[in-house]
Amino acid sequence: MDPSADPERARAAAAEAVEVVGTDGTVERVVTRAEMRRGRLRHRCTYVVVVDADDRVVVHQRAAWKDVWPSRWDLAFGGVVAVGERWSDAAARELLEEAGIRAPLEALGRGTYDEGDVSVLGEVYLARHDGPPTFPDGEVVAAERVPRADVVRWITARPHCPDSVALAGPLLGAAGDAGGAGGPGGAG
Repeated sequence: MDPSADPERARAAAAEAVEVVGTDGTVERVVTRAEMRRGRLRHRCTYVVVVDADDRVVVHQRAAWKDVWPSRWDLAFGGVVAVGERWSDAAARELLEEAGIRAPLEALGRGTYDEGDVSVLGEVYLARHDGPPTFPDGEVVAAERVPRADVVRWITARPHCPDSVALAGPLLGAAGDAGGAGGPGGAG
């Protein structure tokens, strides 16, 4: 992360409380986000893929101040589930915070991702929405719409977030070579 990009936001994010969980979701303890990142501790994350009526996925570029994979492209909005928060509530909150979108959510599945920079238990959702994303919280700086059939090829041709490609890609019917450790530029 480049803390100079937004040092106040970076500090606030580092102090957030996060649940460390087992592969079944059982809470083992609560730590700060900074401790979770330093120790690469498994935590709960949501992934919300937004698809429009033309079957295009809204991909987006993360802000430079993000604590993992700054400035990379992502195929799902979402993030760390707050302590005690329900999965679906976290997904709806993240979608509204990051994209300014309120939409019904369809749960697609759950899985783990343990590689390189992160260890997560993730739950993937699908939201259908045709309007433009608005980026109200500044975590997202750009967005594009990519046909679902092309999304893995498109995103893996850029520096990207490999966890969302690994967890959400197959559930979208977009399975294929996910580019391994983050595509161009490596993982991190």
